[in-house]
Amino acid sequence: MRKKALICGISGQDGCYLAQALLQEGYEVWGSSRDAELNTFSNLRKLEILDSVRLVSLNTGDIGGVLSLLRRVRPSEIYSLAGQSSVGLSFDQPNETIDSVVLGTLNLLEGIRLSDMDIRFYNAGSTECFGDTGVLRATETSPFRPCSPYAVAKAAAYWMVSTYRRAYGMFACTGILSNHESPLRPQRFVTRKIIHAAARVSLGMSADLTLGNVNVERDWGWAPEYVGAMAKMLQQDIAEDYIIATGTSHTLVDFIDTAFRLVNADWRKLVHIDKNLFRPADIIANKVDPSKAASSLGWTATSGMDDVVKKMLVQEVDLIKATDEAE
Repeated sequence: MRKKALICGISGQDGCYLAQALLQEGYEVWGSSRDAELNTFSNLRKLEILDSVRLVSLNTGDIGGVLSLLRRVRPSEIYSLAGQSSVGLSFDQPNETIDSVVLGTLNLLEGIRLSDMDIRFYNAGSTECFGDTGVLRATETSPFRPCSPYAVAKAAAYWMVSTYRRAYGMFACTGILSNHESPLRPQRFVTRKIIHAAARVSLGMSADLTLGNVNVERDWGWAPEYVGAMAKMLQQDIAEDYIIATGTSHTLVDFIDTAFRLVNADWRKLVHIDKNLFRPADIIANKVDPSKAASSLGWTATSGMDDVVKKMLVQEVDLIKATDEAE
């Protein structure tokens, strides 16, 4: 029989790429959003897989709804990718962030427990949980020092998964992912914002780029690769947590400089720093060690920051051209 996967939060960047990857492996893919009838699922359309997945409405904050859907779909795997996903926005919407991430994860775990089905569970974690690592690289055993409501929520969800795994013997694991980008990122994310401005410059258009703290250091990878690691985690004999990253961190200045260098422009003449965009608390350096994923999962990132910038820039230029032609 075909394996059946339920992706909660399928309309987002990771959900779409994961759906594409699982479909290629022969899965029957179900995807949920809060309101499947109103959601346009534009990312699924971009990947041309909208007609290949079965879409359902689900509010993960409703345990009754979760149980009902599990009994209807009877998935063999669940990927929990829903919830508020912006670090910056979490300072403006802390309640929504905590509710959607923590309560949503808890209800899915409880749904699996109460349904008494043999379901493998993946939880989307974040290296933001480690906080500022300084010059050291965090591993799976490093302590969490979250610096945002988003990171606090992800840390709580991580421990919830760990608790259910130990208490009930569930196959439940967390992928502790570093920043991972693609053209499917919304433009409110700083990386897409930068790429969009650089693409406009390359086409001879005006571009005004206002940013906050550009001295932060992160590990940027390619989202379509990272979803492969998610799937691999649920194919292991034993459920464990893994850091998924490139293992190399760069400053946001490096990211900006790479993007504008590719279009032969000096970003310093275009970028404006607005301290109002600085977060109330932020991580300066976030460095992690993904060697466990390499040795145990056989997964390593093949696209570094430079590759990510190039890929995003090519597709952003094509998107702007297509938009202009349509208008």
